[in-house]
Amino acid sequence: MKYYIVVGEASGDLHGSNLMKALYKEDPKADIRFWGGDLMQNVGGTLVSHYKQRAFMGFFEVVKNLRKLLGFISICKKDIAQFQPDVIIFIDNSGFNLRIAKWAKQQGFKTNYYISPQVWASRSKRVKDIKRDVDELFVILPFEKDFYSKFNYEVTFVGHPLIDAIADRTQVSEFKFKEEYQLDNRPIIALLPGSRKQEITKMLSVMLSLVDDFKEHQFVIAGAPSQDFSFYQQIIGDRKVNFINNKTYDLLSISTAALVASGTATLETALFKVPQVVCYKGGTISYQIAKRIITLKFISLVNLIMDKEVVTELIQDDFTKNNLKKELIKILDTTHREKLFLEYFELEKKLGGKGASKNVAKAIVKNLNS
Repeated sequence: MKYYIVVGEASGDLHGSNLMKALYKEDPKADIRFWGGDLMQNVGGTLVSHYKQRAFMGFFEVVKNLRKLLGFISICKKDIAQFQPDVIIFIDNSGFNLRIAKWAKQQGFKTNYYISPQVWASRSKRVKDIKRDVDELFVILPFEKDFYSKFNYEVTFVGHPLIDAIADRTQVSEFKFKEEYQLDNRPIIALLPGSRKQEITKMLSVMLSLVDDFKEHQFVIAGAPSQDFSFYQQIIGDRKVNFINNKTYDLLSISTAALVASGTATLETALFKVPQVVCYKGGTISYQIAKRIITLKFISLVNLIMDKEVVTELIQDDFTKNNLKKELIKILDTTHREKLFLEYFELEKKLGGKGASKNVAKAIVKNLNS
């Protein structure tokens, strides 16, 4: 069978690579063509376009690069038409993927979506379009199945792929890891400022402002695979911090605490049982627009899944050095940490067991053969 997969960011590349591995097990002769990243390319198949070329964040940034994005959409449609896949699999990245899905459905292609667009966060009217354009939707958050049922749309909860990604990783030796990256024996505070330039620029400098106030700890920046060190260096300046690129899971596995940009990383940090403060600061225009259309009580996946405030969220104007310092002190406190660990274990239960990628691959191949 011929499979066409479309992802648009680092997290999608991770989930796409695990899905590809599962597809090859279910269909050893699979011919896979994809828009993705390095992880997917390492699995096999044919890479058409790297997600780094399309990494725009926020409403203003998207509008500013609209012509470029429309060009990519056109290229994607032409490539799909030439490849003639048996199924197109969209992963997250709704702004790009829903446009392709609408066209693909009109052309008669079979459309599957893995990791639902966040229509439960804003603009729920998009569910109508998803029902029209997506044949099968595989969701990874426990509350999504109930959400879609309100619109008479039957979707499949497959569990969360991060459970697999974390469980299947090779365990790292703390001693060897610290030796390799020249870290000392102080407890580690991991800094995860996001993967896009806009968010890193706005958040990393505030995170780094705490370095001199916590000298008994060492701060380590988790570099995103989509950005070069030279970009981070402009923000780091002469501050005494460590930088480790593309080793976020290994870093989290030995960290005492973390300051984390809102997004998938908040859930990853929780699954590694690392106490965290969730941070978000966007462009003024983008934030004001988002504030008016997003109806959620929380922005972090941890709090959304638990339906209560488990981790503190410092959003926009609340994201200041003083607030961040106060919250970091709190998550370094033993009593608070113990409570947080219990909440994290409950969170993991809600996400289901291993096998999300396997579940999706099995369903897709079964549907194609039926």
